[in-house]
Amino acid sequence: MNRTEKENEFTKNDLIEHLGLKNFNNAYPLIIAGPCVIESFELVDSCASFLKSLSEDMCFNLVFKASYDKANRTSIDSFRGPGVDKGIEILAEIKNKYNLPILTDVHRISEIEKLKNTVDIIQIPAFLSRQTDLIVESAKTDRIINIKKGQFLAPWDIANVIDKIRSTGNNKILITERGVSFGYNNLVVDFRSIIIMKEFGVPVVYDATHSVQLPGGSGSCSGGDRKYVIPLAKAAAALGSDVLFFEVHPNPPEAKSDSANSLYLSSLKDGLKSIFAIAAVEDNI
Repeated sequence: MNRTEKENEFTKNDLIEHLGLKNFNNAYPLIIAGPCVIESFELVDSCASFLKSLSEDMCFNLVFKASYDKANRTSIDSFRGPGVDKGIEILAEIKNKYNLPILTDVHRISEIEKLKNTVDIIQIPAFLSRQTDLIVESAKTDRIINIKKGQFLAPWDIANVIDKIRSTGNNKILITERGVSFGYNNLVVDFRSIIIMKEFGVPVVYDATHSVQLPGGSGSCSGGDRKYVIPLAKAAAALGSDVLFFEVHPNPPEAKSDSANSLYLSSLKDGLKSIFAIAAVEDNI
């Protein structure tokens, strides 16, 4: 890390402090979790209630996530969500009811003004990770910006995206690893990327559920295999990933988006136990 990068460094502790979280156990990665898309208020409310209770029981810091619009669906017929106006209304209610920081993704510059006063972390989707205007305008809100590294980018390429955000004076940056395209309809994670991207002075997120996605692998929708989610998250924890990202659902086979790779909400506790045990060992090495 050069001198300029050191001056702009944004650490995991900075992230926790900025979000107003309790910093229960600094050895544990921060957890970002929630359903892929807002299917209804009832769904996100039940997920948020469960996750909030779990975070307090297991003493980990939590950010709640859900998307109001899945704009990059495989099929024109796929469910996209309630849209920005209704979606932000729902997320604001969840934020206030459970006192949780909120993450959601943005696809258009016109949406930024509508969400900036509700959302704590603005996420740039992987397919838009080189869209300069969207990135810069999002960064100007001074919110934390989470860039999902595109499936087409090498880990060192993310330095250019970081520079775009820092050009606005905003150094509150997260970078998410979610796999790289490997042949047709497949993603593979090069875990070296976590180490490489941490050298840029930003927290690195590992997106455990999208990393096992098979984009377009089921014809009119994406496939995936959730049985690999927790094992890969363990690997990321062992490598010092600062944040882990999970999409969860009470009944994934019935989920309207990412059903094949989302975790059962009920299975998250046992998965996190094994992950946190590895993270605690890594923290003491």
